[in-house]
Amino acid sequence: MVTSQFRAVLLFSATLFAGCSPSPSAEPAAPPVSPLVGAWQSNITFTTGAFVTMKELRFLYSYNAGGTMTESSNYDGVPPTPPAYGVWREVGPNKFETRYIFYITKPPAAFQEITSGGGWMPTGHGVITETITLSADGNSSTSTIHWDAFDLAGKPAAGGGDGTTQGTRITF
Repeated sequence: MVTSQFRAVLLFSATLFAGCSPSPSAEPAAPPVSPLVGAWQSNITFTTGAFVTMKELRFLYSYNAGGTMTESSNYDGVPPTPPAYGVWREVGPNKFETRYIFYITKPPAAFQEITSGGGWMPTGHGVITETITLSADGNSSTSTIHWDAFDLAGKPAAGGGDGTTQGTRITF
């Protein structure tokens, strides 16, 4: 038989151990999501450089929470180029900087180059930097944009230029 004194010691021990065991912790709070994260489209107007003649130039952007981004344009096929990839960072309230890289190709000199396995061969790359300002509601943006051209060896090449953008968030 269990004595009442033994029960009291058991109850006290159980209470003591329960108080010493770790309490369930709350889930850590997720870091806040930047207002830039998401899908965007921009109308680009270059005022200097090799892209001045491109009319109705539009970029599509995807800004990821981890600080990476992808850009594609309605001119990716003129000449054929893949999308651009890069990084972004917040530099102030509703202010961001991006830096992304795209590859430049040159047109074939003759159709035979395409049929023989050549064609739109690499000729260098471009580096675009943008300084973006979001509107107060976070659904539109303006930016200044600059790009530099580089040859296959990574040395500065002819091209480049400056411009502005007007962007809007893509939503349902």
